[in-house]
Amino acid sequence: MASRIEDYALVGDGRTAALISRNGSVDWLCWPRFDAPACFAALLGTPEHGHWRIAPADSGARATRCYRPGTVVLETTHETATGTVRVIDYMPLDSGLHLVRLVEGVSGSVAMRMELVLRFDYGSAVPWVSRNEHDDLRAVMGPHKVVLRTKAPLRGVERTTVSDFIIEEGQSLSFILSYGSSAEDDPTPIEPRKILRRTTETWRSWSCHCQGGTPWDAMLARSLLTLKALIYAPTGGIVAAPTTSLPEAIGGVRNWDYRFCWLRDSTFTLLALVDAGYLEEARAWRDWLLRAVAGSPEQAHILYGIAGERLLPEIELDWLPGYENSRPVRIGNAASKQFQLDVYGEIFDAMYQAEERGLEGDETGVRVGLALLAHLEKVWQEPDEGIWEVRSGRRHFVHSKVMAWVAFDRAIRFYNRINREGARDATVMHWHRIREQIHREVCEKGFDPELNSFVQSYGSKRLDASLLLVAHVGFLPQDDPRVVGTVEAIGRFLMRDGFILRYDTEHSTPDGLPPGEGAFLPCSFWYADNLIGLGRRDEAQAMIERLLSLCNDVGLLAEEYDPVAGRLVGNFPQAFSHVALVNTLLNFSRAVGPAMERSDKRHAAPPS
Repeated sequence: MASRIEDYALVGDGRTAALISRNGSVDWLCWPRFDAPACFAALLGTPEHGHWRIAPADSGARATRCYRPGTVVLETTHETATGTVRVIDYMPLDSGLHLVRLVEGVSGSVAMRMELVLRFDYGSAVPWVSRNEHDDLRAVMGPHKVVLRTKAPLRGVERTTVSDFIIEEGQSLSFILSYGSSAEDDPTPIEPRKILRRTTETWRSWSCHCQGGTPWDAMLARSLLTLKALIYAPTGGIVAAPTTSLPEAIGGVRNWDYRFCWLRDSTFTLLALVDAGYLEEARAWRDWLLRAVAGSPEQAHILYGIAGERLLPEIELDWLPGYENSRPVRIGNAASKQFQLDVYGEIFDAMYQAEERGLEGDETGVRVGLALLAHLEKVWQEPDEGIWEVRSGRRHFVHSKVMAWVAFDRAIRFYNRINREGARDATVMHWHRIREQIHREVCEKGFDPELNSFVQSYGSKRLDASLLLVAHVGFLPQDDPRVVGTVEAIGRFLMRDGFILRYDTEHSTPDGLPPGEGAFLPCSFWYADNLIGLGRRDEAQAMIERLLSLCNDVGLLAEEYDPVAGRLVGNFPQAFSHVALVNTLLNFSRAVGPAMERSDKRHAAPPS
C-alpha cells in the first residue's frame, strides 16, 4: 500500500515531477511530462504497478528529510543500528530527463537495498529489460525507454531489478535513471555530482529573489519553490498538481486528474508570483493563458493541457485499485467540457492585473479579449456548472455571476487606463450598463435577507465558500454589511474543526456525487483573508497558524484536509493551496496585499 499523502516529497525539473515517500520509494513519476502515462504508479496501486525504492535493508531504520535550502533537492537521512546513510534525490533542470539518487555514507556501515519495478502506461505494461554495450540496464516498451546507470551490482528477481550493497562512512554510490525515446540512442550520460552542484545553484539563484517580509518567510519561499516546480517550462503553464486520482475522501469516488491548467486559478496565481517578485513566471503564465483561450470564444474551456490542449477525455483505469482502494482511477478530466462563467472573469482580471504590474500585452490579446466579452454578453444570464464543477446540472451560481461582473468591470478599467479621453465611448457605456445589470441581479437574487448572506445559487438557502471572494474581486467593499454577514454565516455553517468546507456535501448541496470530502484548503485561506480585511487580525493569525501546521515536514500541502482522520487528502502537492498560502501571508504582512490590490476600484467608476 502507498504511504500517507503527507509522507511524500516532490522533486522536479520543470517538465515533470516525482513523488518520493519517507521510506525512500519513488511511487509516482510521469515521463516525459506531467501529463504523460506514469512509469511508476504504486501511488495508485501496489508496488507491482511501478516503484523505485532505495533504503536501508533494516526495516527499523529511522528516516528524517529536508530540502536543501532554497532548492527542490531532497535529502533523506536514514539512521540504523549500525550507521547512518543519506540519500540525495533530484532532477536536473537543463540536462535531459533524469532522476538522480545519490547514496552517501555518513557514519558506520549500512546495508542497503534497491528495488526497481518499471511499469509503463500507469502500471499496465511490463517493459523488455536488457543491457546495453556499457552494461547499463535498459527497459523498453513501445515509444518509451528508460536507462539505469550505476556501479552497484544488479540482478533480476521476478520482474524486479534488485541491488544489495553496503555503504561505509565516506563512501558514495550513484543511481541515475534516464528517459528517452525508444527510437533514438540511449540518453547521454551525466556526471551526477557536477549536475547536482549546477541544479542546486540554479534553484538558489531563483529562490533568492523571493520578496517576503512576513513572519513565515520560510513557508512562503517553500510554497513559491513548489509553484516553480509545477510550471511546465516549455509553455509557462502551471499544473494544478502533478498527480491524478488522489481521493478527496479516502475510499470515495471524488478522484480527479489534476495534471492540467485551470483558468480559475489565473489571477490568484499571477498575483502570488508578481507580488513575491517573480515577474517572468507571471508573464509566462499570462502568455500561456492568452494562447490557450485564443480561438472561437464560445469554445473557451475551463481547463487546458499544459501546452494548451483542449481534448482531455476522461477515462477510468480499471486495473489500478486506487489510492487506499479509492476507485475509480481517472485520467483526463470531463470538466474540460463544462460551461463555467467564472473563467471569463478570471481571464479579464488576469489580463488587467498583468497590465497594472507592467506586463504589457499585445494587440492580439486585446482582440481575443473583445471577442470573449462579446460572447459573454450573450451567455452571462445562462446557468452553468460553477467553480466547483458540479455534475448535477447547471444552476445560476452566485460566484459565477459575480465573475461575469468582474469581466465587464476589468474591461472598463482596462479601457479607462489606456484611453482616459475615451470614457464616453459607446462600447464602454454599453459595458457599464451590463455590469450594473449583473450587479443588481446578484444583489437581488443572490442575497438571502433571512440568512444575511449571499447564497450558493439564486433562490437557494445553501452557503458556498466561493462567496468569500465577493469583496476580494471588488464586487462589494469588505465592510459592506452583506459581505460581513456572508463571512459570519460561512464561519458558522461551513466551519468544521477549524477549517472551511467548500460547501456541505453531507446534507444540503447536491453535486451529482456521493457525499463526503475534506476541507478544501484554499477556502480556509480565503476566510483568513476576509478576517484580515475586517481587522480581525488575531483570528486571522490563528487560522494561518492552523493552516501552516498542516504542511508536511518538507512544507507541502495537498488539495484538502480531513479533520476527522487528521490527514491530507486530494491531489498533492496542490498548486492552488500553495497559491492561496502565498497570497494570505502577503495579505497579512503588507499594508496593501493581493486581496486589496485585486479589489481596488479606482478605475471602475462609470464615466460622468
